[in-house]
Amino acid sequence: MARITQITERNQVDDDKQHIFDSIATSRGRVSGPFSVLLNSPEVAGRAAHLGAYIRFESTLTPDQRELAIITTAREFDCAYEWAAHATLAREAGVRESAIEIIANGGELSDLTEDEALIVGYGREILRDHRVSEDTFAAAKSQFGEQGVTELTATYGYYGMLACALNAFEVSPSPDMPQLP
Repeated sequence: MARITQITERNQVDDDKQHIFDSIATSRGRVSGPFSVLLNSPEVAGRAAHLGAYIRFESTLTPDQRELAIITTAREFDCAYEWAAHATLAREAGVRESAIEIIANGGELSDLTEDEALIVGYGREILRDHRVSEDTFAAAKSQFGEQGVTELTATYGYYGMLACALNAFEVSPSPDMPQLP
């Protein structure tokens, strides 16, 4: 059970903020997970959802690249809900099962493809060390360009913020969802 109210119904939000609930529900199909707790501050939820809609649905990253970054973030934050939601999406986006397992278990980058290793390595560096080495940054900039490396970095930051909310408020995935090892 989450530590604060999980808002999943429109009538749980003040009338003047229901448009925020509606926007989140429309863009994501429902209100759940991080948005169910962020809606305790509708402005935070709405502003986060706006950024998230770009990162998740409109970014220049391909779906498999984005999902690799997201599950790397989920693993680095030990965020069970984020992992549960995005491990499935990663599979649907074409992320190799072996890559998902390597991320889940903190495996070696050498066991990933070059592209996978770049994305996972970049994420591990920024999330563990709070910096990215010159070599890793140069490789990411070369691979993705300035806009792409900016969006990759923002993806880690955005999903890190969501992981903080999910972990602080103890939002748990249902038992039938993929679990972190």
